[in-house]
Amino acid sequence: MPEAKSNADALLKSVMDNKTPESYSPGLEGVVAAKSKLCSIDGAAGKLYYMGYPIEEVVNGSATYEEVAYLFWHGRLPNVKELEAFKDEFSKLRTLPQQVMDFIKLLPHTCHPMDALRTIVSLLAAFDHNPERSPEANLNRAIALTVRFPTIVAAFHRLRQNQTPVEPDPKLSHAANFLYMLFGEKPDDTTAKVMDVAMVLHLDHEMNASTFSSLVTASTLSDMYSAISAGVGTLKGPLHGGANEAVLKMLLEIGDPARVETYVDDALAKKKKIMGFGHRMYKAYDPRARLLKEYARRASEKTKASRLFQITERIEEVMIQKKGKQGIFPNVDLYSGIIYHQMGIPTDIFTPIFAIARVAGWTAHVLEYWQENRLFRPNALYIGPAARKFPPLAQR
Repeated sequence: MPEAKSNADALLKSVMDNKTPESYSPGLEGVVAAKSKLCSIDGAAGKLYYMGYPIEEVVNGSATYEEVAYLFWHGRLPNVKELEAFKDEFSKLRTLPQQVMDFIKLLPHTCHPMDALRTIVSLLAAFDHNPERSPEANLNRAIALTVRFPTIVAAFHRLRQNQTPVEPDPKLSHAANFLYMLFGEKPDDTTAKVMDVAMVLHLDHEMNASTFSSLVTASTLSDMYSAISAGVGTLKGPLHGGANEAVLKMLLEIGDPARVETYVDDALAKKKKIMGFGHRMYKAYDPRARLLKEYARRASEKTKASRLFQITERIEEVMIQKKGKQGIFPNVDLYSGIIYHQMGIPTDIFTPIFAIARVAGWTAHVLEYWQENRLFRPNALYIGPAARKFPPLAQR
């Protein structure tokens, strides 16, 4: 027995010694969790690439959301004929099963749209009667989820306003159709283009929190719906997708460009996070923010929201002056909220729009990871008591 105890103690010591503080990375910062061909970030230079294509060229080259989704799912850009067939497939899958639409009507109007979206994604699994788990079947699920996200969000929003949901229009693009279903009116070309750009910029961003949570779920060989509902739940948090909601609330609270510096100084003194600034991956200006800023500028010149843009520009100027040397610059959330606000979109729909865009990225990562699947099961650095005897109840 003494020898057995000695061996057990030695094993415990070995395990404990291997879990050193040096191997612990809070939030998994800097830890490589998976291989991917989909998206890469050069944080020091402020560069983002979609399968090798600089994001600036993707956006300025007028690539549509449908084209970029095709790129992520198929590993290449479509030609004209392929794109037309793909758009046709998109439009045919937009309608939800009637039972699902009936369920949306039962949801409390007070629940957050992200809660509604997460719930309906789970519900859709019950209406998938295809038992196949082949790559082709999972790709079809990825496409169906992507095209139905806008329908879910728009239907819930209209129902909570006691309005009738709008049927999808097969002649409209993915972005334009969402705005049409949301407002009941077809958007002008400029507005549809801005929404399309915003969706392209939010489609993917390497191993972000929601993508990682989707992959963790998928790695158990669970189904696509479970993986994507995990992504939706993760995106809801204010440190991730919910940040653009927080940015707009902050801007409205400031109210005047002249109050910006006082607000920033007070927040920094209280160690309060300034929403819309800083990103774990970037030590330079987020390229997505730079692109969205120009669209926000143009839109502000045509709307009554120019004051908000002025506040945003001023807070950017102040923050870069005070925090730029620490690598804290604007991120994508700083300007996306303004753009949606200028379109008349309610604040609590901002994060669902993020999900509408990101679902193509989530599903593409899941499909890619399943090709060489390995269950995610990291270790933890144990910091509790050393091994000790368990006392009987009478001795406690």
